[in-house]
Amino acid sequence: MSKKDVTETLTGTVRPPDDDSIIKEHVQQNWRSYIWDTLDKSPEERQFLFKLDAALLTFASLGYFIKYLDQANINNAFVSGMKEDLDLYRDQLNYMTAIWTVGYVVGQIPSNVILTRVRPSIWIPSMEVTWTVLTMLLSQCKNVNQVYALRFFVGLAESTFYPGMQYVIGSWYRKDELAKRSCIFHASGAIATMCSGFLMAAVYNLNGRGGLAGWKWLFVMDGVVSMPIALAGFYFIPDLPENTRAHYLSEIERAYARKRMVLEGRKPKKPYTKALIKKILTSWHIYALSLLYVLFNNGNSSAAPVFAQYLKASKRPIYTIPQINVYPTGTYAVQVVTTLTYAWLSDSVLKGRRWPPIVFGGVRTFFQQ
Repeated sequence: MSKKDVTETLTGTVRPPDDDSIIKEHVQQNWRSYIWDTLDKSPEERQFLFKLDAALLTFASLGYFIKYLDQANINNAFVSGMKEDLDLYRDQLNYMTAIWTVGYVVGQIPSNVILTRVRPSIWIPSMEVTWTVLTMLLSQCKNVNQVYALRFFVGLAESTFYPGMQYVIGSWYRKDELAKRSCIFHASGAIATMCSGFLMAAVYNLNGRGGLAGWKWLFVMDGVVSMPIALAGFYFIPDLPENTRAHYLSEIERAYARKRMVLEGRKPKKPYTKALIKKILTSWHIYALSLLYVLFNNGNSSAAPVFAQYLKASKRPIYTIPQINVYPTGTYAVQVVTTLTYAWLSDSVLKGRRWPPIVFGGVRTFFQQ
């Protein structure tokens, strides 16, 4: 502990981390915890969680916001002049999406392996800076092949963020706290997709400024928004409780974090062995949950881009560029509300059980196809 922490502990202003009245194994929930889970915890734990939420959760949400902003922009650009300027036809938008997905799939597992060797506070922001630069370079594309190449590498860089941040978030929060934080984080992606439509509608007014078409300005502005957030990650990501060096957490608060994870039964990192890899590959969870996630993405994520293309193709009535970009955003507004509803129910009414909303959402999406 630092001299300040030792002094505060000895004088009684801060209780030591092994005081069971601060970090309890089982917290008696009351009505306040249905609103926000920190309200029924000790003042010390509340202060610790406030700092953690202000840094980690805020950065995670903003980071996922820019990830989706830089991912979804291709759909808005396509219906806002990119199709005509690059002479695109037939399935080329689908190819752009597919190539991004290939990069995203290829990069995820290697990235998570790297996270066991490199601090998240270094690896994740570095990849954010990379995809931000690549996104801005899309504004300079002269043909579809250049778009294909950049989209692959944008997907490759973005593959680090979602699984990496879920890994970090899951390493800090307890069972009654995790769903709300994870879903606030996840919902920021839907908010970003909404904002991409609004942003495209706004920046289209820059059409022709600086010799750039309106859709090219979208990629430039996405980079301007993304870069400060990416750089902030080097400071705000706290790594893991066992190796954190976050300046905003005191030594006693770092001890609180480690104790909380011990009470949750979380085990420290282990090296990859053949036995561990076999255990992972033979677990039913990765196959069942992967199928549900495929259904989720196919059922929900594809609706708005198709809607935008429908509006663009409409002859009666004819929609303006701002209308084509703004009208589909309602889909994501519904997603934000339902995601947060599932999260609050899971952490409170369902006592930390995750499977009811997962199964409900998966079944609903299956019959929606």
